[in-house]
Amino acid sequence: MKVLGIDTSSLVMSIAVVENNRLLGEYTTNLKKNHSIRLMPAISRLLEELGMEPEELGGVAVAQGPGSYTGVRIGLSTAKALAWSLGIPLAGVSSLEAIAANASFAKEKICPLIDARRGQVYTALFSGRNRLHQDQIRLLDEWLPELKLAEERILFLGDDVSLHQEKIEQGLGDMALFGPAEWNLPRASFIARKGAELIEEGQYAQIHSFAPHYLQLAEAEANWLAAQKSVSK
Repeated sequence: MKVLGIDTSSLVMSIAVVENNRLLGEYTTNLKKNHSIRLMPAISRLLEELGMEPEELGGVAVAQGPGSYTGVRIGLSTAKALAWSLGIPLAGVSSLEAIAANASFAKEKICPLIDARRGQVYTALFSGRNRLHQDQIRLLDEWLPELKLAEERILFLGDDVSLHQEKIEQGLGDMALFGPAEWNLPRASFIARKGAELIEEGQYAQIHSFAPHYLQLAEAEANWLAAQKSVSK
């Protein structure tokens, strides 16, 4: 089964096609450009390079979040439209798990990070391919002491790690490790492969109800809810 993987949950735009655990093609950029304009043309180019028609796809997998509100929505709306129009299954994959997968061979625990502003991060914890903590939004000042209790070396991954590296080093000292730049970017090849596994296991999404995994409300939504509560008092 050929599966298309899509990730636009950050500045990274990554697309890939896998078939039976074999990567057929992948395209990844890390640029501050409009994903909504670039995504579909990039998918069309990749399929053309592979000599494939969209109808040959057996499934679509997409980074479901957490991450950029706009970026996650773009990826999901595109994936849902493709899955619905082609009549194929759709699977959602954690953006944090996609980052952690770059070092699934590491002996150290793996902590992917995405900046969530105001001292907060989207994060999780993995040991190889095993998930130890669910995706969560945490104050970094609270998360680091919790990680330190394990007294184990931890590999931090993610393009936003550089924003917090000094604080991480201060909090964990020699326990903190940092990967090379190429390990910090989510890969659509993993998303496609993971999505294929979920689809084969029957764990695919209901297309119309499939929603982003934000972990928190957008600021505009939070302000609107706060205003409604004030009005109701």
